[in-house]
Amino acid sequence: MGKNEFLTPKAIANRIKAKGLQKLRWYCQMCQKQCRDENGFKCHCMSEGHQRQMQIFGQNPNRIVDGYSEEFESSFLEHMKRSHRFSRIAATVVYNEYISDRHHVHMNSTQWATLTDFVKYLGRTGKCKVEETPKGWFITYIDRDSETLFKEREKNKRIRADMADEEKQEREIRRQIERAEQCMPIMSAGEGPGEEEQNGDVKPFAGGVKVETGGRIAFALGGFPAKGSSQGEGLRMVFEDVEVDRNDKGGNSKSRTITEIGGDRKSVLDVLMREEEKVKELSNRKQYWLCEGIVVKVMSKALADKGYYKKKGVVRKVIDKFVGEIEMIDSKHVLRVDQEELETVIPQIGGLVRIVNGAYRGSNARLLEVDTDNFCAKLEIEKGIYDGRVLRAVDYEDVCKIAL
Repeated sequence: MGKNEFLTPKAIANRIKAKGLQKLRWYCQMCQKQCRDENGFKCHCMSEGHQRQMQIFGQNPNRIVDGYSEEFESSFLEHMKRSHRFSRIAATVVYNEYISDRHHVHMNSTQWATLTDFVKYLGRTGKCKVEETPKGWFITYIDRDSETLFKEREKNKRIRADMADEEKQEREIRRQIERAEQCMPIMSAGEGPGEEEQNGDVKPFAGGVKVETGGRIAFALGGFPAKGSSQGEGLRMVFEDVEVDRNDKGGNSKSRTITEIGGDRKSVLDVLMREEEKVKELSNRKQYWLCEGIVVKVMSKALADKGYYKKKGVVRKVIDKFVGEIEMIDSKHVLRVDQEELETVIPQIGGLVRIVNGAYRGSNARLLEVDTDNFCAKLEIEKGIYDGRVLRAVDYEDVCKIAL
């Protein structure tokens, strides 16, 4: 049997010594040979095969270095795509995972001298999102696959369509409010009772507003009544019944102005705003509420052993609407947690919050007051079409602190 055949003790010892990673400075990329010590590397460099490879390298060194650089970059990004596609992770962690393969392309054969240079290159070329922290460089893979880009375009298209529908609805509501404001001076003019009013009929006002005897106020929503229908049909009541003093004599109650009849009741503007709130609440109330850039609290008892229970973190990414990638504030670790195991965070008075559900979903606001008895908060919306609007009672579950 030969000296160094497969099952000889020498061959077995060589395989045991070669198992795992060896020192990088004793690796020859051109020959793809790993040496165990300096003497072995020196002997390899003096060998005839290595000399032939170096002659090939000397003919066009730039092309060979560029080829190794391109191969290293594509392998590194492929590993990022498979293992950390949606995560923000330390660059050193990804590099250690990448070099665990003994046959990888070594960095000393590329155009980058250090891992920091390579990370900066990825940030400049837009292939990864790069962030420098006191704990080192962190990178996030930017997915540019054709399927992903198509889904992103479709998502943006749906968002723009929803915004257009909402703006159209807002314009329609504003027009209704303007028409109501134009009707109010006429309604409050206080004209005396007419002949139709004395006979118990309904007296029409300008703008489609009609007042019935007995204190009811109605809106004519347009269109002509069908044949055979009475004059009262086709009217929609938008105000609550108003109690009128039945003790007045001589028709004094009928001659009261609309303002006096309403008293402290809600005006036409208030009713329209209430209807607007109902429509917005129905359209914007969703089962999911997670969004990027808010501070949440982890309430999963399964994570208590690892020290994450009741700890706060920032939502960095939302996956499938119900799962969030949470970066813990204390440890900077990134977790994937379902929204059922998360809780919103209420800041101090005066802090910025985001409305995550309900009528004003997606709006930023400032916290004015907190009602601990009813578990709700008073907010003032900042920016946008609702800038300055005050919301008096928003549930804790619909409000969350914004990460600064």
